Amino acid sequence: MDDVNDDAKVGYRRVEVLTGPGRRRRWSVEEKARIASEALAPGAVVSQIARRWQVCPQQVFAWRRAALLGPGCDPAATAPEFVPMIAAPVAAAQPAAKPGASTPGIEIDVGGAVVRVACGVDAKTLTAVLRAVRASLA
Repeated sequence: MDDVNDDAKVGYRRVEVLTGPGRRRRWSVEEKARIASEALAPGAVVSQIARRWQVCPQQVFAWRRAALLGPGCDPAATAPEFVPMIAAPVAAAQPAAKPGASTPGIEIDVGGAVVRVACGVDAKTLTAVLRAVRASLA
């Protein structure tokens, strides 16, 4: 039968004394940026990065979000704002465009809403407008 006193008979054992602050650590901005950049890499797994740096995954997610938004950005303040869309009624008696006449730009019909696109509009702006129109009709 084992007894607690058996350990005392063996002799001295190594005892490690922890000094300094408790478990709370202070991370420098450079360290946070390094960890966040690891988490932003394609194919990165946040839980593995958190284990490697001995932090909880939620902390890595928070640092990653802060890195994406930039310094001093409030996530609530960067929420997208939408402008109401006003659809003008289409007149029934519009003259049809002549096939030989060149009309500048294109017209896109999205669920009854007509979007007229002028020449020279970049693809990102056009994509954002079409997504907004589609979302407002859903």
